[in-house]
Amino acid sequence: MSKSSLLGFYITVSFIGFVISKSIILILLYKRWKRKHMINEEGYAGGKMVIFRSSGPQCLESDMKLKKTLSLNNMEVIGSGGYGTVYKLKIDDSKAFAVKKLNRGTADKGFERELEAMADIKHRNIVTLHGYYAAPQYNLLIYELMPNGSLDNFLCRRAEQKKTLNWSARYRIAIGAARGISYLHHDCIPHIIHRDIKSSNILLDENMEARVSDFGLATLMEPDKTHVSTIVAGTFGYLAPEYFDTGRATFKGDVYSYGVVLLELLTGRKPSDETFAEEGTKLVTWVKAVVQEKKEELVLDDRLGTCPMQEVNHVFNIAMMCLESDPLKRPTMEEVVNLLEQTKPDKLATAS
Repeated sequence: MSKSSLLGFYITVSFIGFVISKSIILILLYKRWKRKHMINEEGYAGGKMVIFRSSGPQCLESDMKLKKTLSLNNMEVIGSGGYGTVYKLKIDDSKAFAVKKLNRGTADKGFERELEAMADIKHRNIVTLHGYYAAPQYNLLIYELMPNGSLDNFLCRRAEQKKTLNWSARYRIAIGAARGISYLHHDCIPHIIHRDIKSSNILLDENMEARVSDFGLATLMEPDKTHVSTIVAGTFGYLAPEYFDTGRATFKGDVYSYGVVLLELLTGRKPSDETFAEEGTKLVTWVKAVVQEKKEELVLDDRLGTCPMQEVNHVFNIAMMCLESDPLKRPTMEEVVNLLEQTKPDKLATAS
């Protein structure tokens, strides 16, 4: 073989080797991306799908479509966090679900808690669990899709956030969330402590009705128990002070967290808002000082415009009751619902 032919052979072999190595790298990168951003068909081998909540031919038809569609890569990410990733799964033009993916391992307990807490719950102010999928690699929870997202998204002050909630819409959300939590505390058997009540876990349906969601930390309570001792978990800024001291999760802890949500609805600010000038100041501390001076109008969300101050002050007072340092002085959620319904706006409008 001549030198020129030998050189051509080496160049050809080198080029083929380069192409193959780059192709392998691209394939590996694609698979990694696919695992991160999509729920792929391979992961469904050896899994178990359970669909429930059917209540008629139309629902049953959606369930069948769901089983056929779930393995397809047609989902878009609508949320993510320490709990996992939430996808929107569109079945057809009129039906879609929210699918929460929890990787196996540390999230197993959260999956089991949500199933245990949600399996028999059906309430207009609690998000509906339609079913689940248990696979070797991960677990899926299939929820009713809430088209208006979370309360947190509406209250945040991002520049692109154009929609705001008017006063009567906020009041209706406050009542709806209170009814959902009250149902968990008083009407479920066994009763349920949510343990992570916050604005991002209050979802809004197509009519802007509040739906309590995310039961990954929920605790089922036997009738003879008033608390459960746990490792402190939840979201800072919403947790009751006695929870840090004792490690005991109670119904009154949920009441405190709900009180923080009321302050968010009233002020439009987060529990640890960056706009607080004084270091260490939190939403609860800030509002309590203002309420004591009877200057509630100074902390009211400026995006609300003119509001009926009698109703506003009534909600401020309920929030302060929920945020009592002594849990024994806080009302029950059943009492909170009754208090909110005493002064309910005549017109319950939606976002403006």
